[in-house]
Amino acid sequence: MSVVDTLGRPVRDLRISVTDRCNFRCTYCMPKSVFGRDHAFLPRRELLSFEEITRVARTFAGLGVRKLRLTGGEPLLRAEIEILIEMLAAIPGIELTLTTNGALLPRKARALRDAGLDRVTVSLDSLDDDTFRAMNDVDFPVGRVLEGIDAADEAGLPVKVNAVVKRGVNDDGVVELARRFRGTGHAVRFIEFMDVGATNGWRLDDVVPAGEIVRAIDEAFPLEPVEASYRGEVARRWRYRDGTGEIGVIASVTQPFCGDCTRARISADGRLYTCLFAVRGTDLRALLRSGAGDEELTSAIGGVWAARTDRYSERRTEATAALPKVEMSYIGG
Repeated sequence: MSVVDTLGRPVRDLRISVTDRCNFRCTYCMPKSVFGRDHAFLPRRELLSFEEITRVARTFAGLGVRKLRLTGGEPLLRAEIEILIEMLAAIPGIELTLTTNGALLPRKARALRDAGLDRVTVSLDSLDDDTFRAMNDVDFPVGRVLEGIDAADEAGLPVKVNAVVKRGVNDDGVVELARRFRGTGHAVRFIEFMDVGATNGWRLDDVVPAGEIVRAIDEAFPLEPVEASYRGEVARRWRYRDGTGEIGVIASVTQPFCGDCTRARISADGRLYTCLFAVRGTDLRALLRSGAGDEELTSAIGGVWAARTDRYSERRTEATAALPKVEMSYIGG
């Protein structure tokens, strides 16, 4: 069974946050304080259990999902995450990936691969140690994230690198990031700073357009465009003309891709969101814990997706950016 929304978009990608906790406090995601208050994290009982997560994932797979990404917070903080990965890896036809800040990868990479993880994406916003420490805001050194990437590589776990680019903060390091990972097999994806949530102080002036990023890298290492490999592919891909790899740019602000968006998101406490910029979600946890059968769960999820109308990035203005929205640290990006 497959389901499409009001604009004919199928559900193909599912992102599940397994925890709202993080050991970083990146200023664009989870600042140390929100409106003068420290973060209040969810009690453990409010998180979806591994069995509940697996049941939701299986239901989405039956509706057409083919790619499943585990997020957080920082997903490697969830105890025994390897057990969940093994459970999810048993779902037929699913590509299973995980996004991490890399801090725990040196001791987790082998277990993740052995459990059945297909790929890992590591967030790395700068190679400059001072800049990186300032952006993560917990004084964590960049060298230890690089050690995590190396550990994943040694474990046979394919790696992608994500970098959020913010004007005047880390945009001067874009070419160096490209240089560092050319020829390694690790594609870097440069992400425009987005107005997710209401606490990251987003301003349009802080956005470095994807076109500017591509031009800067192209001047150092000539690039050519790559065709999208599937409908709904978020990153626009470019390969080095000398065959040493590729980069991607995610241009939600300057080149919106709502028309092909195929992503659903589940928060750590089991709310279904049909857009990264949504205000509210649908409570699946209550349904799961009420004793609902598989048919009822499928009908509920399918109904939410079928009614979906989201096109936030295509409608974004300075005014819409100020509207209340779910925080990135809660929904997992």
